[in-house]
Amino acid sequence: MQNVIISDTSCLILLDKIGELDLLKKLFGEIIITNEIALEFKKDLPDWFIVKEPANKTYQKILEASLDKGEASAIAFAIEQEDCLLIIDDYKGRKYAEQLGIKITGTLGIIVSAKLSGQIKSVKPILNKIKKTDFRLTNELERRTLAKSNEE
Repeated sequence: MQNVIISDTSCLILLDKIGELDLLKKLFGEIIITNEIALEFKKDLPDWFIVKEPANKTYQKILEASLDKGEASAIAFAIEQEDCLLIIDDYKGRKYAEQLGIKITGTLGIIVSAKLSGQIKSVKPILNKIKKTDFRLTNELERRTLAKSNEE
């Protein structure tokens, strides 16, 4: 497992909406976010969230030309880390992170990891809760998530 786990806002919002924010704590212990992400989340976060900032704000400013501030700050912070995992759902943000060599996963990847590590019994009930939100969960994405979770 990576030494540093960084999350963008979308994962926090979605897991909070469905009452599953604690999955992050169960899997990783602590999560690093930037101040921009904390502001975008707009709620108080548990003490296992650590707010840090990228040392070089130039990366962030460059990324902000194409991404929102939260994603830009998360990627800029991740660039500076030796061994990190960035939790990011936005397609464009994921592509930037991958091009920069950052290891990524998304919220659905977190849910799969929770199942495979025994933190949850099944992803199906969580996917059903996600379907009631505004998160874009296509039939194909649901099928792949279930397959990765050994729940086909």
